Amino acid sequence: MNRRAPKSPAQRLLCLLPFAFLAACASQPPAPATATAPCAAAKPCPSCPSCAAPSTPAPSAPTATQPPAPAPAAEALQRTSWDELPDWRSDDLAQAWPALRQSCKALVKQARWQRVCEDAQRLGDAPSAGTVRQFLETRLTPWAVRNPDGTSEGLITGYYEPIIKGSRARSERYRWPVHGVPADMLTIDFGDLYPDLRGLRLRGRLVGNKVVPYWSRAELDGMQERAPAPTLMWAADPIDLFFLQVQGSGRVELPDGSQARIGYADQNGHPYQSIGRWLVNQGELPLEKASMDGIKNWARNNPQRLSELLHSNPSYVFFKEMPPSNGGPTGALGVPLTAGRSLAVDPRTIPLGAPVFLATTAPNSERPLRRLMLAQDTGGAIKGAVRADFFWGLGADAGVQAGRMRQQGQLWVLLPNDASPLGAGTAGM
Repeated sequence: MNRRAPKSPAQRLLCLLPFAFLAACASQPPAPATATAPCAAAKPCPSCPSCAAPSTPAPSAPTATQPPAPAPAAEALQRTSWDELPDWRSDDLAQAWPALRQSCKALVKQARWQRVCEDAQRLGDAPSAGTVRQFLETRLTPWAVRNPDGTSEGLITGYYEPIIKGSRARSERYRWPVHGVPADMLTIDFGDLYPDLRGLRLRGRLVGNKVVPYWSRAELDGMQERAPAPTLMWAADPIDLFFLQVQGSGRVELPDGSQARIGYADQNGHPYQSIGRWLVNQGELPLEKASMDGIKNWARNNPQRLSELLHSNPSYVFFKEMPPSNGGPTGALGVPLTAGRSLAVDPRTIPLGAPVFLATTAPNSERPLRRLMLAQDTGGAIKGAVRADFFWGLGADAGVQAGRMRQQGQLWVLLPNDASPLGAGTAGM
Protein backbone atom coordinates (compact mmCIF):
# COMPACT_ATOMS: atom_id res chain seq x y z
CA MET A 1 0.00 0.00 0.00
CA ASN A 2 2.91 2.35 0.67
CA ARG A 3 5.09 3.67 -2.10
CA ARG A 4 8.75 3.19 -1.31
CA ALA A 5 11.48 5.73 -2.14
CA PRO A 6 15.21 4.99 -2.65
CA LYS A 7 17.14 4.97 0.58
CA SER A 8 20.79 5.43 1.58
CA PRO A 9 22.11 3.36 4.54
CA ALA A 10 22.00 5.14 7.89
CA GLN A 11 25.14 5.17 10.00
CA ARG A 12 24.93 4.00 13.55
CA LEU A 13 26.97 5.48 16.38
CA LEU A 14 28.57 3.31 19.07
CA CYS A 15 28.67 4.61 22.58
CA LEU A 16 31.69 3.81 24.77
CA LEU A 17 31.14 3.16 28.45
CA PRO A 18 33.75 4.80 30.74
CA PHE A 19 35.50 2.70 33.38
CA ALA A 20 36.18 3.99 36.90
CA PHE A 21 39.14 2.82 38.93
CA LEU A 22 39.60 3.08 42.70
CA ALA A 23 43.12 3.51 44.21
CA ALA A 24 44.04 1.11 47.01
CA CYS A 25 44.87 2.67 50.40
CA ALA A 26 48.43 2.02 51.83
CA SER A 27 48.76 0.92 55.53
CA GLN A 28 50.85 2.93 57.98
CA PRO A 29 54.32 1.45 58.91
CA PRO A 30 54.55 0.08 62.49
CA ALA A 31 56.03 2.38 65.21
CA PRO A 32 59.65 1.50 66.29
CA ALA A 33 60.05 -0.54 69.53
CA THR A 34 61.06 1.42 72.72
CA ALA A 35 64.17 0.13 74.65
CA THR A 36 63.97 -0.29 78.47
CA ALA A 37 66.86 0.01 80.95
CA PRO A 38 67.76 -3.16 82.92
CA CYS A 39 66.45 -3.38 86.54
CA ALA A 40 68.70 -3.47 89.70
CA ALA A 41 69.63 -6.97 90.86
CA ALA A 42 68.16 -6.59 94.38
CA LYS A 43 64.82 -5.51 93.20
CA PRO A 44 62.36 -7.33 91.02
CA CYS A 45 62.04 -5.92 87.60
CA PRO A 46 58.81 -3.99 87.28
CA SER A 47 56.44 -4.91 84.51
CA CYS A 48 56.95 -2.89 81.36
CA PRO A 49 54.09 -0.70 80.38
CA SER A 50 52.39 -1.28 77.05
CA CYS A 51 54.14 0.80 74.48
CA ALA A 52 52.26 -0.13 71.31
CA ALA A 53 51.69 2.92 69.14
CA PRO A 54 48.06 3.61 68.29
CA SER A 55 47.30 2.72 64.70
CA THR A 56 45.61 5.18 62.37
CA PRO A 57 42.78 3.55 60.37
CA ALA A 58 43.16 3.81 56.61
CA PRO A 59 40.50 5.92 54.94
CA SER A 60 37.81 3.85 53.27
CA ALA A 61 37.25 4.16 49.56
CA PRO A 62 34.07 6.00 48.57
CA THR A 63 31.36 3.75 47.15
CA ALA A 64 29.13 4.90 44.34
CA THR A 65 25.39 4.44 44.86
CA GLN A 66 24.06 2.35 41.98
CA PRO A 67 20.41 2.91 40.91
CA PRO A 68 18.30 -0.22 41.13
CA ALA A 69 18.15 -2.18 37.92
CA PRO A 70 14.83 -1.71 36.10
CA ALA A 71 12.45 -4.62 36.30
CA PRO A 72 12.38 -6.63 33.07
CA ALA A 73 9.33 -6.06 30.87
CA ALA A 74 6.64 -8.69 31.16
CA GLU A 75 6.11 -11.10 28.28
CA ALA A 76 3.44 -9.56 26.04
CA LEU A 77 1.74 -12.93 25.42
CA GLN A 78 1.46 -15.47 28.24
CA ARG A 79 0.05 -18.94 27.77
CA THR A 80 -3.13 -19.58 29.76
CA SER A 81 -6.17 -21.89 29.82
CA TRP A 82 -9.68 -21.62 28.43
CA ASP A 83 -11.04 -21.39 31.98
CA GLU A 84 -9.36 -18.00 32.35
CA LEU A 85 -11.55 -16.43 29.65
CA PRO A 86 -14.56 -14.86 31.41
CA ASP A 87 -17.93 -15.97 29.95
CA TRP A 88 -16.15 -17.92 27.21
CA ARG A 89 -18.90 -20.51 27.23
CA SER A 90 -21.67 -17.85 27.13
CA ASP A 91 -20.68 -16.20 23.84
CA ASP A 92 -22.65 -17.21 20.74
CA LEU A 93 -19.57 -18.17 18.75
CA ALA A 94 -21.64 -18.92 15.65
CA GLN A 95 -21.98 -15.13 15.21
CA ALA A 96 -18.18 -14.80 15.02
CA TRP A 97 -17.81 -17.60 12.46
CA PRO A 98 -18.28 -15.40 9.31
CA ALA A 99 -15.54 -13.05 10.55
CA LEU A 100 -13.24 -16.02 11.21
CA ARG A 101 -13.86 -17.28 7.69
CA GLN A 102 -12.91 -13.84 6.39
CA SER A 103 -9.63 -13.94 8.36
CA CYS A 104 -8.87 -17.32 6.87
CA LYS A 105 -8.84 -15.82 3.37
CA ALA A 106 -5.54 -14.23 4.42
CA LEU A 107 -4.34 -16.77 7.00
CA VAL A 108 -4.67 -19.86 4.81
CA LYS A 109 -1.56 -18.73 2.93
CA GLN A 110 0.52 -19.08 6.10
CA ALA A 111 1.89 -22.46 7.14
CA ARG A 112 0.88 -22.24 10.79
CA TRP A 113 -2.72 -21.38 10.00
CA GLN A 114 -3.17 -23.49 6.89
CA ARG A 115 -4.56 -26.62 8.58
CA VAL A 116 -6.85 -24.59 10.89
CA CYS A 117 -8.31 -22.66 7.97
CA GLU A 118 -8.70 -25.73 5.77
CA ASP A 119 -10.61 -27.42 8.60
CA ALA A 120 -12.76 -24.29 8.96
CA GLN A 121 -13.58 -24.44 5.26
CA ARG A 122 -14.84 -28.00 5.67
CA LEU A 123 -17.22 -26.93 8.47
CA GLY A 124 -19.15 -24.74 6.03
CA ASP A 125 -20.84 -21.38 6.45
CA ALA A 126 -23.08 -21.88 9.48
CA PRO A 127 -21.93 -24.39 12.12
CA SER A 128 -23.57 -24.28 15.54
CA ALA A 129 -22.07 -22.37 18.46
CA GLY A 130 -21.11 -25.64 20.14
CA THR A 131 -19.37 -26.90 17.00
CA VAL A 132 -17.39 -23.64 16.71
CA ARG A 133 -16.39 -23.84 20.39
CA GLN A 134 -15.13 -27.41 20.02
CA PHE A 135 -13.32 -26.45 16.81
CA LEU A 136 -11.46 -23.61 18.54
CA GLU A 137 -10.67 -25.43 21.78
CA THR A 138 -9.11 -28.41 20.01
CA ARG A 139 -6.97 -26.42 17.56
CA LEU A 140 -6.04 -23.19 19.33
CA THR A 141 -4.40 -22.12 22.61
CA PRO A 142 -5.32 -18.91 24.49
CA TRP A 143 -2.54 -16.44 25.29
CA ALA A 144 -3.22 -13.60 27.76
CA VAL A 145 -2.05 -10.18 26.57
CA ARG A 146 0.00 -8.21 29.10
CA ASN A 147 1.35 -4.66 29.20
CA PRO A 148 5.11 -4.19 29.71
CA ASP A 149 4.50 -3.55 33.43
CA GLY A 150 2.65 -6.86 33.74
CA THR A 151 -0.86 -5.40 34.05
CA SER A 152 -3.70 -6.96 32.09
CA GLU A 153 -6.07 -4.03 31.44
CA GLY A 154 -5.99 -1.36 28.75
CA LEU A 155 -8.09 1.10 26.79
CA ILE A 156 -10.84 -0.18 24.48
CA THR A 157 -12.39 2.39 22.15
CA GLY A 158 -14.81 2.11 19.23
CA TYR A 159 -14.93 3.10 15.57
CA TYR A 160 -17.41 2.84 12.71
CA GLU A 161 -17.99 3.47 9.01
CA PRO A 162 -19.48 6.98 8.62
CA ILE A 163 -21.65 8.30 5.81
CA ILE A 164 -21.02 11.91 4.84
CA LYS A 165 -22.59 14.20 2.26
CA GLY A 166 -20.44 14.96 -0.76
CA SER A 167 -20.15 15.53 -4.48
CA ARG A 168 -17.74 14.87 -7.33
CA ALA A 169 -17.96 18.54 -8.32
CA ARG A 170 -17.08 21.56 -6.22
CA SER A 171 -19.83 24.04 -5.41
CA GLU A 172 -20.78 26.51 -2.70
CA ARG A 173 -22.24 23.64 -0.68
CA TYR A 174 -19.50 21.10 -1.40
CA ARG A 175 -16.18 22.89 -0.88
CA TRP A 176 -14.03 20.70 1.39
CA PRO A 177 -11.63 18.48 -0.60
CA VAL A 178 -11.32 14.74 -0.01
CA HIS A 179 -7.72 14.14 -1.06
CA GLY A 180 -6.04 11.13 -2.58
CA VAL A 181 -2.36 10.27 -2.09
CA PRO A 182 -0.03 13.12 -3.16
CA ALA A 183 2.34 12.36 -6.00
CA ASP A 184 5.24 14.08 -4.24
CA MET A 185 4.99 12.26 -0.89
CA LEU A 186 7.85 9.87 -0.14
CA THR A 187 7.48 6.82 2.10
CA ILE A 188 10.75 5.48 3.51
CA ASP A 189 10.49 2.08 5.21
CA PHE A 190 13.37 1.65 7.67
CA GLY A 191 12.56 -2.05 8.03
CA ASP A 192 14.07 -2.64 4.57
CA LEU A 193 17.47 -1.74 6.03
CA TYR A 194 17.08 -2.70 9.67
CA PRO A 195 14.76 -5.58 10.62
CA ASP A 196 14.56 -4.31 14.21
CA LEU A 197 12.88 -1.15 12.85
CA ARG A 198 10.20 -3.10 10.99
CA GLY A 199 7.01 -1.07 10.80
CA LEU A 200 8.78 2.30 11.19
CA ARG A 201 8.03 4.46 8.17
CA LEU A 202 8.90 8.06 7.43
CA ARG A 203 6.75 10.25 5.20
CA GLY A 204 8.28 13.33 3.66
CA ARG A 205 8.94 15.34 0.56
CA LEU A 206 12.09 16.19 -1.35
CA VAL A 207 13.43 19.74 -1.21
CA GLY A 208 16.64 19.90 -3.20
CA ASN A 209 18.60 16.90 -1.97
CA LYS A 210 16.98 16.80 1.48
CA VAL A 211 13.93 14.92 2.72
CA VAL A 212 11.79 17.19 4.92
CA PRO A 213 8.51 16.48 6.77
CA TYR A 214 5.43 16.38 4.57
CA TRP A 215 2.85 19.16 4.73
CA SER A 216 0.76 19.32 7.92
CA ARG A 217 -3.02 19.53 8.01
CA ALA A 218 -2.91 23.32 8.38
CA GLU A 219 -0.56 23.64 5.40
CA LEU A 220 -2.64 21.33 3.20
CA ASP A 221 -5.86 23.15 4.11
CA GLY A 222 -4.21 26.46 3.29
CA MET A 223 -3.30 25.23 -0.19
CA GLN A 224 -6.88 24.17 -1.04
CA GLU A 225 -6.96 23.13 -4.72
CA ARG A 226 -3.25 23.99 -5.05
CA ALA A 227 -2.35 21.08 -2.79
CA PRO A 228 -0.18 18.48 -4.57
CA ALA A 229 -2.78 15.78 -3.85
CA PRO A 230 -5.60 14.79 -6.19
CA THR A 231 -9.11 15.67 -5.11
CA LEU A 232 -11.39 12.63 -5.22
CA MET A 233 -14.56 14.37 -4.07
CA TRP A 234 -15.82 17.43 -2.21
CA ALA A 235 -17.45 17.17 1.23
CA ALA A 236 -20.29 19.31 2.54
CA ASP A 237 -19.13 19.48 6.18
CA PRO A 238 -15.51 19.86 7.37
CA ILE A 239 -16.11 18.31 10.80
CA ASP A 240 -17.79 15.26 9.22
CA LEU A 241 -14.81 14.95 6.87
CA PHE A 242 -12.44 15.18 9.84
CA PHE A 243 -14.16 12.30 11.63
CA LEU A 244 -14.16 10.26 8.42
CA GLN A 245 -10.38 10.67 8.46
CA VAL A 246 -10.28 9.55 12.09
CA GLN A 247 -12.30 6.42 11.24
CA GLY A 248 -10.12 5.73 8.20
CA SER A 249 -12.86 4.75 5.77
CA GLY A 250 -16.49 5.52 4.98
CA ARG A 251 -19.07 6.31 2.38
CA VAL A 252 -19.92 9.53 0.55
CA GLU A 253 -23.58 10.08 -0.26
CA LEU A 254 -23.72 11.88 -3.60
CA PRO A 255 -26.42 14.40 -4.65
CA ASP A 256 -28.28 11.76 -6.71
CA GLY A 257 -28.62 9.51 -3.64
CA SER A 258 -25.98 6.99 -4.68
CA GLN A 259 -23.02 6.20 -2.46
CA ALA A 260 -19.31 6.00 -3.17
CA ARG A 261 -17.04 4.08 -0.83
CA ILE A 262 -13.60 5.45 0.08
CA GLY A 263 -10.88 3.78 2.14
CA TYR A 264 -7.61 4.64 3.84
CA ALA A 265 -4.71 5.00 1.40
CA ASP A 266 -1.95 6.77 3.36
CA GLN A 267 -1.17 9.44 5.94
CA ASN A 268 1.08 12.51 5.97
CA GLY A 269 3.42 11.19 8.68
CA HIS A 270 2.54 13.71 11.38
CA PRO A 271 1.49 12.30 14.77
CA TYR A 272 -2.20 12.13 15.57
CA GLN A 273 -3.32 14.66 18.20
CA SER A 274 -6.76 14.36 19.78
CA ILE A 275 -8.94 17.42 19.17
CA GLY A 276 -11.07 16.32 22.11
CA ARG A 277 -8.02 16.53 24.36
CA TRP A 278 -7.24 19.96 22.86
CA LEU A 279 -10.71 21.20 23.79
CA VAL A 280 -10.30 19.88 27.34
CA ASN A 281 -6.88 21.53 27.70
CA GLN A 282 -8.32 24.80 26.39
CA GLY A 283 -11.06 24.67 29.03
CA GLU A 284 -13.75 24.48 26.33
CA LEU A 285 -15.18 21.07 27.30
CA PRO A 286 -15.06 18.90 30.43
CA LEU A 287 -13.44 15.52 29.86
CA GLU A 288 -16.71 13.63 30.18
CA LYS A 289 -18.23 15.66 27.31
CA ALA A 290 -15.28 15.39 24.92
CA SER A 291 -17.02 12.69 22.87
CA MET A 292 -17.63 12.79 19.13
CA ASP A 293 -21.08 14.32 19.66
CA GLY A 294 -19.70 16.85 22.15
CA ILE A 295 -16.94 17.89 19.74
CA LYS A 296 -19.39 18.24 16.83
CA ASN A 297 -21.72 20.40 18.92
CA TRP A 298 -18.84 22.64 20.02
CA ALA A 299 -17.65 23.02 16.42
CA ARG A 300 -21.07 24.05 15.18
CA ASN A 301 -21.46 26.54 18.02
CA ASN A 302 -17.99 28.02 17.42
CA PRO A 303 -17.55 28.22 13.62
CA GLN A 304 -15.03 31.06 13.96
CA ARG A 305 -12.64 28.67 15.76
CA LEU A 306 -13.17 25.63 13.53
CA SER A 307 -9.82 25.93 11.75
CA GLU A 308 -8.01 26.37 15.06
CA LEU A 309 -9.66 23.19 16.35
CA LEU A 310 -8.94 21.05 13.28
CA HIS A 311 -5.39 22.30 12.86
CA SER A 312 -4.52 21.26 16.43
CA ASN A 313 -4.19 17.79 14.86
CA PRO A 314 -1.43 17.94 12.21
CA SER A 315 -2.15 14.39 10.99
CA TYR A 316 -3.94 14.11 7.64
CA VAL A 317 -5.38 10.97 6.02
CA PHE A 318 -5.44 10.42 2.26
CA PHE A 319 -8.09 8.19 0.67
CA LYS A 320 -8.67 6.00 -2.34
CA GLU A 321 -12.00 5.15 -3.94
CA MET A 322 -13.05 1.55 -3.34
CA PRO A 323 -15.19 -0.76 -5.50
CA PRO A 324 -18.91 -0.78 -4.62
CA SER A 325 -19.72 -3.43 -2.01
CA ASN A 326 -22.47 -4.35 0.41
CA GLY A 327 -19.99 -5.69 2.96
CA GLY A 328 -18.00 -3.82 5.56
CA PRO A 329 -14.99 -1.66 4.78
CA THR A 330 -11.70 -3.38 4.07
CA GLY A 331 -9.38 -3.50 7.07
CA ALA A 332 -5.59 -3.70 7.28
CA LEU A 333 -5.76 -7.50 6.87
CA GLY A 334 -7.27 -6.97 3.41
CA VAL A 335 -10.68 -8.49 4.19
CA PRO A 336 -14.07 -6.83 4.89
CA LEU A 337 -14.74 -5.93 8.51
CA THR A 338 -17.68 -7.45 10.40
CA ALA A 339 -19.76 -5.21 12.69
CA GLY A 340 -19.43 -6.25 16.32
CA ARG A 341 -16.78 -8.90 15.59
CA SER A 342 -13.82 -7.06 14.02
CA LEU A 343 -11.14 -5.44 16.13
CA ALA A 344 -8.32 -2.98 15.37
CA VAL A 345 -5.13 -3.84 17.28
CA ASP A 346 -1.44 -3.02 17.48
CA PRO A 347 0.13 -5.71 15.24
CA ARG A 348 3.46 -5.42 17.07
CA THR A 349 1.84 -7.54 19.80
CA ILE A 350 -1.31 -9.11 18.39
CA PRO A 351 -0.99 -10.91 15.03
CA LEU A 352 -3.35 -9.60 12.36
CA GLY A 353 -6.03 -12.13 11.48
CA ALA A 354 -5.94 -13.98 14.80
CA PRO A 355 -9.05 -14.58 16.93
CA VAL A 356 -9.04 -12.41 20.05
CA PHE A 357 -11.31 -12.82 23.06
CA LEU A 358 -12.33 -9.43 24.47
CA ALA A 359 -13.59 -8.77 28.01
CA THR A 360 -14.77 -5.19 28.51
CA THR A 361 -18.00 -3.27 29.19
CA ALA A 362 -20.58 -1.69 26.89
CA PRO A 363 -20.15 2.06 26.14
CA ASN A 364 -20.84 4.31 29.13
CA SER A 365 -21.95 1.40 31.30
CA GLU A 366 -20.82 -1.41 33.58
CA ARG A 367 -22.66 -4.04 31.53
CA PRO A 368 -20.20 -6.78 30.52
CA LEU A 369 -19.27 -7.03 26.85
CA ARG A 370 -17.36 -10.30 26.42
CA ARG A 371 -17.04 -11.95 23.06
CA LEU A 372 -14.81 -13.47 20.40
CA MET A 373 -13.40 -10.89 17.99
CA LEU A 374 -11.03 -11.05 14.99
CA ALA A 375 -7.93 -8.85 14.75
CA GLN A 376 -8.51 -7.51 11.24
CA ASP A 377 -7.53 -3.86 11.35
CA THR A 378 -5.04 -1.32 12.73
CA GLY A 379 -5.22 2.37 13.59
CA GLY A 380 -2.91 5.32 14.08
CA ALA A 381 -4.08 5.76 17.69
CA ILE A 382 -4.04 2.03 18.50
CA LYS A 383 -0.64 1.66 20.11
CA GLY A 384 0.26 -0.69 22.95
CA ALA A 385 -0.29 -4.31 23.92
CA VAL A 386 -3.67 -4.17 25.71
CA ARG A 387 -5.21 -1.61 23.36
CA ALA A 388 -8.01 -2.18 20.83
CA ASP A 389 -10.69 -0.47 18.75
CA PHE A 390 -14.12 -2.16 18.47
CA PHE A 391 -15.77 -1.91 15.03
CA TRP A 392 -19.47 -1.06 15.44
CA GLY A 393 -20.58 -1.02 11.79
CA LEU A 394 -22.11 1.49 9.38
CA GLY A 395 -24.01 4.73 9.92
CA ALA A 396 -25.19 7.11 12.61
CA ASP A 397 -26.31 4.54 15.21
CA ALA A 398 -22.95 2.79 15.03
CA GLY A 399 -21.31 6.20 15.32
CA VAL A 400 -23.15 6.93 18.56
CA GLN A 401 -21.89 3.71 20.12
CA ALA A 402 -18.36 4.24 18.83
CA GLY A 403 -18.26 7.83 20.07
CA ARG A 404 -19.26 6.82 23.58
CA MET A 405 -16.91 3.87 23.94
CA ARG A 406 -13.90 4.47 26.16
CA GLN A 407 -13.72 1.45 28.42
CA GLN A 408 -11.13 -0.66 30.21
CA GLY A 409 -10.73 -4.22 28.98
CA GLN A 410 -8.65 -7.38 28.71
CA LEU A 411 -7.52 -9.37 25.66
CA TRP A 412 -6.62 -12.99 24.95
CA VAL A 413 -5.14 -14.06 21.59
CA LEU A 414 -5.98 -17.53 20.24
CA LEU A 415 -3.07 -19.09 18.35
CA PRO A 416 -2.59 -22.53 16.76
CA ASN A 417 -1.45 -25.11 19.31
CA ASP A 418 2.03 -25.36 17.83
CA ALA A 419 2.50 -21.61 17.29
CA SER A 420 5.05 -19.49 19.11
CA PRO A 421 3.92 -16.06 20.32
CA LEU A 422 7.22 -14.44 19.29
CA GLY A 423 6.86 -11.86 16.54
CA ALA A 424 3.47 -10.47 15.64
CA GLY A 425 2.99 -8.75 12.29
CA THR A 426 0.46 -10.49 10.07
CA ALA A 427 -1.10 -13.41 11.82
CA GLY A 428 1.31 -16.25 11.59
CA MET A 429 4.56 -14.99 13.11
